[in-house]
Amino acid sequence: MSHAAPNPSSVSRRQFLREGMRLAAMTGAGAFVGLSIGRTGARENYVWQIDPSKCVYCGNCATACVLKPSAVKCVQAYEICGYCDLCTGYFVPEPNALNTGAENQVCPTAAIERKFIEDPYYEYNIIESLCIGCAKCVEGCTRFGNGSFYLQVRHDRCVNCNECSIARVCAGDAFRRVPASNPYFLKTSAH
Repeated sequence: MSHAAPNPSSVSRRQFLREGMRLAAMTGAGAFVGLSIGRTGARENYVWQIDPSKCVYCGNCATACVLKPSAVKCVQAYEICGYCDLCTGYFVPEPNALNTGAENQVCPTAAIERKFIEDPYYEYNIIESLCIGCAKCVEGCTRFGNGSFYLQVRHDRCVNCNECSIARVCAGDAFRRVPASNPYFLKTSAH
């Protein structure tokens, strides 16, 4: 008795279907992994930042950051600054004199540089390497001045913690996740 030879077209059809199902399964798994990586990548494209309109100058930026000194620094919005002789972000209330003596300065680390422009105008610059993010100058400038000093997370220093230790304790709920492509708030008017 002779056996019939297998039909070559049915074998290739079975192989075709089997290989097709494997390919479909691998494509589906690849798409799933691609979507997962895409979502993770989107999360990595956001950074922490402080909304200056919500900051209450609580001082937590100086003490709660995992970095010492803090990645939060004071910045100056020059277009808002009044270039005042008596800057309330620079001088303590009722200073002994309007000079750069340490006893007259609000900043505990002398991170603000006062530069004479012309009578009666002075320019105030932040020396970020000395700034600890304590917000004392921001409070004085905002409460009694034009509000040109404000705090920002400096991304060249920040390690972009998944859950920012400062954001967790921020009294004004001012910390936000913002796109890394536009990581800074620009202050354009006083509070």
